[in-house]
Amino acid sequence: MAIQKTISPVDGSVYVEREQADAEAIEAALTRAVAAQRAWRETALAERARFCLRMVEAIVARRDALAEELTWQMGRPIAVAGGEISGFEERARTMVALAEEALAPLRLADKPGFTRYITREPLGVSLIVAPWNFPFMTAVNALVPAIMAGNTVILKHSAQTPLCAERLQEAFDEAGLPEGVFQYLHLSHEDTEALIRDPRIHHVSFTGSVAGGERVERNAAGRFIATGLELGGKDPAYIRADVDLDEAVAGVMDGAFFNSGQSCCGIERIYVHQDILDAFVARAVTWARQLRLGNPTDPTTTLGPLVKPAAADFVRGQIEDAVAAGAKAWIDPGDYPLSTPGSAYLAPQLLTGVDHSMRVMSEESFGPVVGIMPVADDEEAVALMNDSDFGLTAAVFTRDRAAGEAIAKRLEAGTVFTNRCDYLDPELAWTGVKQSGRGCSLSRLGYETLTRPKSFHLKHA
Repeated sequence: MAIQKTISPVDGSVYVEREQADAEAIEAALTRAVAAQRAWRETALAERARFCLRMVEAIVARRDALAEELTWQMGRPIAVAGGEISGFEERARTMVALAEEALAPLRLADKPGFTRYITREPLGVSLIVAPWNFPFMTAVNALVPAIMAGNTVILKHSAQTPLCAERLQEAFDEAGLPEGVFQYLHLSHEDTEALIRDPRIHHVSFTGSVAGGERVERNAAGRFIATGLELGGKDPAYIRADVDLDEAVAGVMDGAFFNSGQSCCGIERIYVHQDILDAFVARAVTWARQLRLGNPTDPTTTLGPLVKPAAADFVRGQIEDAVAAGAKAWIDPGDYPLSTPGSAYLAPQLLTGVDHSMRVMSEESFGPVVGIMPVADDEEAVALMNDSDFGLTAAVFTRDRAAGEAIAKRLEAGTVFTNRCDYLDPELAWTGVKQSGRGCSLSRLGYETLTRPKSFHLKHA
């Protein structure tokens, strides 16, 4: 039986070892899921809600322990790791609250001699493939609405954060959820792909890389099943000349560097009106230099390691290539003793003198670096913001609400912000365009991908 190991980015130690599921365990999970779904789909919505809310309460009660595990598994500073549980709770409770309206039958206008309506039917068994960077918050996007909609769920979590799946199982068990409604499996990539091909899987939710999304699509091809793919971004922000600079810098820099930049909707490109470029850069550099890079188990650390040394070296390579091509790096990595080649620890970096021919402005970095470019006006900003293979979120910072909204309407992104960034509102649809994926999670619309419409056309006798 294959063993998967979780190497902690904190110190390079093996933090967790787990056996991956074999063919017998996978088959048993599928059998249980299919059998459980027959009864679960008939369970009253209020009863489904009670199970989900009890699960949430069990997770929240373990906040401190889960935060510590999260820090050791993926490196988020312990000072902010508990926020993951707060976000999980908000999303879960919101989706439970939206379920009654989202799943209610659609009643049509009276037609003499006929009764007509449309219901939302569960799909069956949902496979959720969740990432390591926000392991509770990304999983819950599909998990709670899938179960609320009457589906059963098999969760495959990243090998970097396997304990998150196990803790969810424990919470559901404590809530008394019927056996087989929720299960997790530790799986290899090959077995995950085989599971997607299994005819008993009716929906796949995947959050991860573009390459991973391509593999999901290839394995789901010809099955005509629903898939939701959230594949990351190279999200831009535009700082107009009319902003309050201190507020704009604080907002956009936190959006770029939170979680060491390891956020699908983190800011990776900043476009600043040329009239305020120098002032913006000066404040941004000052903001970045106050970050404390260190062991994330230390409560004073504000910038933890990346998930693994290879991820940090990838970002180092982007920075080195940009500097070689003429960019200016504003922060000296030598000021951060932990930030050495081959280490998961990476100093924050701001780059100016960049352009879109550089990898750091086109490839997803997923690390603590951001490129800053001047723009002459709104037109140039919009053109550069849209010049990307990705389109998850985009942000405009401005005092002029009407101008900000007008610019936002022209941006090619699933979510557009003014005066904030790197945030997910669970009452809004979470979706992307271009290589950021397809499908929709959260909001009332998120229930549509987890159900199928069924029309009733009943002629009166």
